Amino acid sequence: MNKQEIREHVWEQMMNEKVARFPFPIKGRIPNFKGAEAAAEWIRQTELYKQATIIKVNPDSPQLPLRASILADGKILFVPTPRLKDGFIQVKPEWVPPNEYRKAASLTHIKSYGKVIPLKDLPQIDLMVMGSVAVDRKGRRIGKGAGYADREYAILRELGQKEMPIFTTIHSSQLIETDLPLNPYDVTMDYIATEKELIPTHSTHPKPTGILWDQVPDTDLSDMPILQELKTLKNS
Repeated sequence: MNKQEIREHVWEQMMNEKVARFPFPIKGRIPNFKGAEAAAEWIRQTELYKQATIIKVNPDSPQLPLRASILADGKILFVPTPRLKDGFIQVKPEWVPPNEYRKAASLTHIKSYGKVIPLKDLPQIDLMVMGSVAVDRKGRRIGKGAGYADREYAILRELGQKEMPIFTTIHSSQLIETDLPLNPYDVTMDYIATEKELIPTHSTHPKPTGILWDQVPDTDLSDMPILQELKTLKNS
């Protein structure tokens, strides 16, 4: 199966097994799932998480419990703006009242608690969490098809950031037992957290060290000002 066929299969299976959770429909999304809180807890128990100070997480619904926990645990949260229009939003825990961590971590309200940080001022990210539609045990990941998560990682590396551990949280039904397709720009996961367990992938596939500019269409440059900003920064 190609990537889109795998996505369709996973979305349908999650609905049939009744493990999907609001928002619906899940088709076309990083699907929310029953047990997202348990998956987040597996990540929280790792030494990599405990030692991390600054964590970047995707803005999708299944990762909301983890984003809220990051703030509750006194860590700094970074979330990309939708479609990378404005880059990355930073939320510091001291900016959020203790009973409002979940609200502050939601895409609806995050801008009220955080602020957009220019690329040149981004700090080193210690740990990164991506949403997924499907993942295999070697860490090969399929997202919803827009390519933003892979590009966000590439942007950070293009800025000179060190390679960082990558986690994803999924329902166990999203774990694929056969090898998924892999493109040169795809980022592999180091750890997969499901509602049942934490799976180290021991991935040996090299992660991108920056943007593959020859594969960036002109439409993306015009739709994502952050890419043009990055080009300017690199050329200055």
